[in-house]
Amino acid sequence: MRSQFFAKLRGVFGAAAILATLPGAILSQPSHGISMYGDPGLPPDFVSFPYANADAPKGGRLVLAEGGGFDSLHPFIRKGRAPWHQRGLVFDTLMARNWDEPFALYGLLAESINVGANRDWVEFTLRPEARFSDGSPVTVADVMWSYETLGTKGHPRYQTAWGKVASMEQTGPRSVKFTFNVEDRELALLMGMRPILQKSQWEGRDFSVSGFDLIPIGSGPYTVGDYEAGRYIEFKRNPDYWAADLPARRGQFNFDTVRVDYYADATVIFEAFRAGESSVFREGNPARWASNYDFPRVASGDVVMNEIPHQRPTGIRGLVMNTRRPVFSDIRVRDAMMHLFNFTFINRTVTGGGEPRIRSFFDNSSLGMKVGEPAEGAVRALLEPFADQIPAAALDGYALPEGDDSLRNRRALRRALALFEQAGWTLQEGKLRNADGAPFRFEILLVTGANETRQIVDLFVEALETAGVEVAVTPVDNAQYKERTQGFDFDMTWYRRSLSLSPGNEQKLYWGSAMRETPGSRNWMGVASPAIDAMIDEMLRAEDQDGFTAATRALDRLLTAGRYVIPVWYTDHSRLAHVKEIRFPERLPVYGDWIGFLPDVWWYEE
Repeated sequence: MRSQFFAKLRGVFGAAAILATLPGAILSQPSHGISMYGDPGLPPDFVSFPYANADAPKGGRLVLAEGGGFDSLHPFIRKGRAPWHQRGLVFDTLMARNWDEPFALYGLLAESINVGANRDWVEFTLRPEARFSDGSPVTVADVMWSYETLGTKGHPRYQTAWGKVASMEQTGPRSVKFTFNVEDRELALLMGMRPILQKSQWEGRDFSVSGFDLIPIGSGPYTVGDYEAGRYIEFKRNPDYWAADLPARRGQFNFDTVRVDYYADATVIFEAFRAGESSVFREGNPARWASNYDFPRVASGDVVMNEIPHQRPTGIRGLVMNTRRPVFSDIRVRDAMMHLFNFTFINRTVTGGGEPRIRSFFDNSSLGMKVGEPAEGAVRALLEPFADQIPAAALDGYALPEGDDSLRNRRALRRALALFEQAGWTLQEGKLRNADGAPFRFEILLVTGANETRQIVDLFVEALETAGVEVAVTPVDNAQYKERTQGFDFDMTWYRRSLSLSPGNEQKLYWGSAMRETPGSRNWMGVASPAIDAMIDEMLRAEDQDGFTAATRALDRLLTAGRYVIPVWYTDHSRLAHVKEIRFPERLPVYGDWIGFLPDVWWYEE
């Protein structure tokens, strides 16, 4: 008997050894969390996220003020304009992000996550207690319907990842598995971050219809309360929120009511805050921060001023040039625009010169390129195969022209005119024209009420006109602006893309070639570059942090040297003025005042 027993035991271990050698095989174990590289930083028994106050009181009211408006309560399609707060407050996801780690997720709707050896599949097991706000359970059927519907009928931001799913299957009463058709280590995490909708609510309804006929039900901490289209909306805390005591939610979503009021422009928003109509105001201008907060409510202590530091990349903010338009298809023309934008003078005029310039898309982080220096090592090795297709500056080094302290900026003007001439545009009787005599003319599209942006643009226009450029500035309302930018119907416009410490598949949406002609994509610049596509793929395939960092720095070089966006300034901290009754924890997340901060971990306290 003993010999038979050991023979069987040897057979079991032998089979396991064989399985372990098969491609993609793994003796995997479910986990409470997942990280992009290595193990998640928090243990299975963590109490709350480190930047949340686990004992924060519940109650009170937060009033936010926003520009623009909304014409829909369906935030998952391209049509319409829904309140951006709705998705984060009303809908839960399978996993929750810890904003104190570059990219780590912990169980929310899912009690566990399991992945293949090469992350070629991921499996989630739902918590039995997970509930929608109407009390009905969240089921595997809801998860599968949500993923397929968002991936095929939802906003383009959901479709990229869904296209990489080879199969989706229910593997148990509460388990669902996704198998991928490409090598992409980020997909296992992305599958944990999709909002889950209630399948039964949508039976017999067209998912593509925008408006107010149906308010989607979620499983998140808030429900949609009172609202008036375009003017205000209130989110009411669900007292029976199923996940209130989970570690990934403890100490968060504490206000009984979060109200969002909409205003015409930034000036009106500030005046509403001064008058006590809203709870908080984010100040983007250091000069105003120093001079505009001497009103009585600050002096009395009823309004508190705080600066919140962060360690995230700058992202990009400035004027984007649409390369689909012939006027900006030539990099020499875009380079001339960079020289005509006198950053030093404009920064001093608008902000008092108190802000540093954005030097690259991933500036202010370890993912940013070395400004002005040649590419080296792994970064150079990634770029060299594309040397004949990319700007030479991506390999040799590039730094933005800074300008000078004068309005005329003569040296930059001479350089800009030389670049224009190389591109076929010369000054003829004070106007920039091509060989056929056609004028160099374009339009800058802006949102009505964007006062600081308009100030920046007006200063830029003066330099453009000095160079003989004909430029029209066209302000439009929010609805027209969204329609035109989603259809790429602009020459130049204001542009902002926030970037994280864990860039991934969203980069394809921002500047992937496949998104160049996809209405609603974030690729406003219209770039279609095999080199950029290849760097994004390298980021997604990287198996360690070093490979990922090299690929991101290479991408940063291509985007910056391509001269697609004229960047302005950034700050390494946020400036928040707020009523004294709302508070936040002393321990701040690495991302600072960003996603997951306000209103998530704030609370009300008399």
